[in-house]
Amino acid sequence: MGNFSYIAVLVACLLGSGWLEIVLRTRVYRRWRRLALSILPVLIVFTIWDIYAISQGHWTFDQRYVTGIIAIVNVPLEEILFFISIPICAVLTLEGVRSTKPKWLVGDEMEVSSSNSSQGKSN
Repeated sequence: MGNFSYIAVLVACLLGSGWLEIVLRTRVYRRWRRLALSILPVLIVFTIWDIYAISQGHWTFDQRYVTGIIAIVNVPLEEILFFISIPICAVLTLEGVRSTKPKWLVGDEMEVSSSNSSQGKSN
């Protein structure tokens, strides 16, 4: 695996939760704006955090496990992909649980209900 270890872990995470989109019909990817609003704050805040931590010598990446592609200011591509893929996995998991436990409240039920109503669907 070597230089692709970090990416392999991210792919495994996406495959491990990706089936929820198909089997449980979570519709996470269909609601791409909502997904983007979940991912963007994480991506922005933690990328800035990594840039600072790397520049101060507080954080490093083992070159044996990354491709060596730098996405932005010494932050490896894999780290940026981490900030995208792990929140996707989390949202897929949340929506998977919500689809099997309809009475489980997570705090955005009004938004989900109105979104489903406008699409002609119900929880």
